[in-house]
Amino acid sequence: MSYLAYKLLHVLGVLLVLAAAGGVAVHAATGGRREDNDLRGVLASMHGVGLVLSVVTGFGLLATLGAGMPPPWAWAKLVIWLFFGAALTLPYRNTSLARALVVALPLLAAIASYLAMYKPFA
Repeated sequence: MSYLAYKLLHVLGVLLVLAAAGGVAVHAATGGRREDNDLRGVLASMHGVGLVLSVVTGFGLLATLGAGMPPPWAWAKLVIWLFFGAALTLPYRNTSLARALVVALPLLAAIASYLAMYKPFA
């Protein structure tokens, strides 16, 4: 697969994760009724598919760059990816975190983008 195809799918995965996390944050902040289990299921599916898509295509992008062992900036992105993975459960455990996540997750995505574009510690 080409580098641009991997990149497009990687961005799609990240957008799915951010959209799902935003939906969960809004749902939790507004009370998160248990009757909305269909909504929670859709958001959880979006989140899971987005996480898998972003990590698989991320490693595909590294392979097209010819990187054998992932460079340090890629490890930093994996740490951010782990935080995105945990972000789905946080708003339901503590609704005050919901508003913070709406701000924090796009900032983390911007940091991950910076790491990928500039490869600061290659």
